[in-house]
Amino acid sequence: MSNQQTAFALPNRPELMRGVSWVAADSVTLEQLQALKQNNIEWISQTPFGWQAAYNSPEVRLNTRANRAYWGESDLGLINTTRQAKKLGIKTLLKPHIWLHDRTGKWLGDIEMNSEAEWQDWFRNYRTFILHYAQLAQQEQIEAFCIGTELHKPAVTHEQAWRDLIKDIRKVYSGQLTYAANWYLEYEQIKFWDELDFIGVQAYFPLTKKNNPTLKELKKGWEQHLPDLAKIARRYQKPIVFTEAGYKSTPDAGIEPWKWPERGAQPELPQAASTQAACYEAMFQTVWHQPWFRGMYIWKWYPRLRENRQYHGDFTPQNKPAAQILAQWYGKQ
Repeated sequence: MSNQQTAFALPNRPELMRGVSWVAADSVTLEQLQALKQNNIEWISQTPFGWQAAYNSPEVRLNTRANRAYWGESDLGLINTTRQAKKLGIKTLLKPHIWLHDRTGKWLGDIEMNSEAEWQDWFRNYRTFILHYAQLAQQEQIEAFCIGTELHKPAVTHEQAWRDLIKDIRKVYSGQLTYAANWYLEYEQIKFWDELDFIGVQAYFPLTKKNNPTLKELKKGWEQHLPDLAKIARRYQKPIVFTEAGYKSTPDAGIEPWKWPERGAQPELPQAASTQAACYEAMFQTVWHQPWFRGMYIWKWYPRLRENRQYHGDFTPQNKPAAQILAQWYGKQ
């Protein structure tokens, strides 16, 4: 039987998640959210943070107030943004992250304790953190909830702890659950996808080794990643959502899409904007109609942009050609 015949396909292909990653600010207005509707955006992800001092520290500190973070990341801000969005028919994926304050250069995927006892402490603290937001999500009838983001080592080395955590979350939250796995190795190594409603992938796949590549070259770059994505969807009989996907407006946007632009860098603006747009077009042309695909959240979307940042090299498509491509594809069935 061919791969095409055995491929996982969504029954009746439900509505895709046409989303963006909403950037928390010090307020939110209906007018700012209305701009999403004008671009055919129907979902936002919201991101509160838990704070961890070092990659090998079991402490995960919960911060629910706006005294140490943006108002939009506080409980009050999350609730207010969710309720305003609901007025416009915009749904939410609540996607808590760990903010790792590590001075050794480690990142989230490197979190690793020194003993099993410390691992138990870490999971106990993480459980407190994530259940707080699961309960908030249930209270506000938030449509989808992400149980973790890019926690590679904790996720692949302690499968049973995550299965236990998912059971605890299900007791307090009745919506859709996912986990946001990094594109590199992690999403293929997760074993608890069967417990979740959809597979979340942080889809910063490298597409090319060239600056300013052609659309054809970018599509070819995407095609090398599709078989592995289809394989995971087929294995677990679950759809895939890109919990993050996006490109900088820089000439090298398709080379290492996960990299933040260098501070103070000034790209060649027209060329950079067209490269970002080409990356968007290649992604949509290649992925949008895949049978296992259920949607994406574009990184990222600001409530408002300063005028002097209109063409900055950041990931946002706002005020750039990429926004038109996003709106066009999000407007398709």
